[in-house]
Amino acid sequence: AAGLAARCEVQVAYAIGKAEPVGLFVETFGTHKVDVERIEKAIDEVFDLRPAAIIRDLDLLRPIYAQTAAYGHFGRELPDFTWERTDRVDALREAAGL
Repeated sequence: AAGLAARCEVQVAYAIGKAEPVGLFVETFGTHKVDVERIEKAIDEVFDLRPAAIIRDLDLLRPIYAQTAAYGHFGRELPDFTWERTDRVDALREAAGL
Protein backbone atom coordinates (compact mmCIF):
# COMPACT_ATOMS: atom_id res chain seq x y z
CA ALA A 1 0.00 0.00 0.00
CA ALA A 2 2.92 2.35 0.64
CA GLY A 3 4.52 1.60 -2.72
CA LEU A 4 7.75 0.28 -1.22
CA ALA A 5 7.28 -3.08 -2.96
CA ALA A 6 4.62 -4.75 -5.07
CA ARG A 7 4.76 -7.81 -2.81
CA CYS A 8 6.09 -8.06 0.72
CA GLU A 9 6.37 -10.70 3.43
CA VAL A 10 7.50 -9.61 6.89
CA GLN A 11 8.86 -12.03 9.48
CA VAL A 12 9.32 -10.96 13.09
CA ALA A 13 11.23 -13.14 15.57
CA TYR A 14 10.90 -13.02 19.35
CA ALA A 15 12.77 -14.56 22.28
CA ILE A 16 11.22 -15.62 25.56
CA GLY A 17 11.62 -12.89 28.14
CA LYS A 18 12.38 -10.14 25.59
CA ALA A 19 9.74 -7.55 24.70
CA GLU A 20 11.57 -6.22 21.64
CA PRO A 21 11.84 -8.46 18.58
CA VAL A 22 15.21 -10.15 18.11
CA GLY A 23 14.81 -10.27 14.35
CA LEU A 24 13.01 -8.53 11.51
CA PHE A 25 13.23 -9.92 7.97
CA VAL A 26 11.57 -8.54 4.85
CA GLU A 27 11.18 -10.54 1.63
CA THR A 28 9.94 -8.60 -1.40
CA PHE A 29 10.42 -11.37 -3.97
CA GLY A 30 12.38 -8.92 -6.12
CA THR A 31 9.56 -6.36 -6.29
CA HIS A 32 11.10 -3.71 -4.01
CA LYS A 33 11.19 -0.08 -5.17
CA VAL A 34 13.68 0.91 -2.43
CA ASP A 35 16.41 -1.15 -0.77
CA VAL A 36 15.07 -3.92 1.44
CA GLU A 37 17.24 -2.61 4.28
CA ARG A 38 15.41 0.74 4.04
CA ILE A 39 12.06 -1.07 4.19
CA GLU A 40 13.18 -2.99 7.29
CA LYS A 41 14.38 0.23 8.93
CA ALA A 42 11.10 1.99 8.06
CA ILE A 43 9.04 -0.84 9.56
CA ASP A 44 11.14 -0.74 12.72
CA GLU A 45 10.71 3.04 12.93
CA VAL A 46 6.95 3.19 12.24
CA PHE A 47 5.66 0.10 14.05
CA ASP A 48 6.07 -0.81 17.71
CA LEU A 49 6.51 -4.57 17.35
CA ARG A 50 6.54 -5.47 21.04
CA PRO A 51 3.74 -8.02 21.68
CA ALA A 52 1.87 -5.76 24.13
CA ALA A 53 2.04 -2.88 21.64
CA ILE A 54 0.68 -5.06 18.82
CA ILE A 55 -2.20 -6.15 21.05
CA ARG A 56 -2.88 -2.50 21.94
CA ASP A 57 -2.50 -1.06 18.43
CA LEU A 58 -4.65 -3.71 16.78
CA ASP A 59 -7.16 -3.83 19.64
CA LEU A 60 -6.82 -7.60 19.84
CA LEU A 61 -8.53 -8.15 23.18
CA ARG A 62 -12.00 -7.91 21.62
CA PRO A 63 -13.85 -11.21 21.16
CA ILE A 64 -14.61 -11.27 17.41
CA TYR A 65 -14.44 -15.03 17.01
CA ALA A 66 -17.53 -15.42 14.83
CA GLN A 67 -16.32 -12.86 12.31
CA THR A 68 -12.86 -14.40 12.03
CA ALA A 69 -14.15 -17.98 12.00
CA ALA A 70 -16.29 -17.31 8.93
CA TYR A 71 -14.23 -16.72 5.77
CA GLY A 72 -10.89 -16.33 7.59
CA HIS A 73 -8.81 -13.58 9.15
CA PHE A 74 -7.08 -11.95 6.19
CA GLY A 75 -7.98 -10.11 3.01
CA ARG A 76 -11.29 -8.78 4.31
CA GLU A 77 -11.82 -5.06 4.90
CA LEU A 78 -14.20 -5.15 7.84
CA PRO A 79 -13.93 -2.38 10.47
CA ASP A 80 -13.21 -4.91 13.23
CA PHE A 81 -10.27 -6.40 11.29
CA THR A 82 -7.76 -3.81 12.50
CA TRP A 83 -4.80 -5.72 11.03
CA GLU A 84 -5.99 -4.83 7.51
CA ARG A 85 -5.74 -1.05 8.06
CA THR A 86 -3.39 1.00 5.92
CA ASP A 87 -3.34 4.09 8.14
CA ARG A 88 0.47 4.18 8.38
CA VAL A 89 1.18 4.35 4.66
CA ASP A 90 2.39 7.96 4.75
CA ALA A 91 4.63 7.31 7.76
CA LEU A 92 6.18 4.27 6.03
CA ARG A 93 6.80 6.22 2.82
CA GLU A 94 8.42 9.05 4.75
CA ALA A 95 10.57 6.70 6.84
CA ALA A 96 11.73 4.95 3.65
CA GLY A 97 12.64 8.25 2.02
CA LEU A 98 9.86 8.43 -0.57
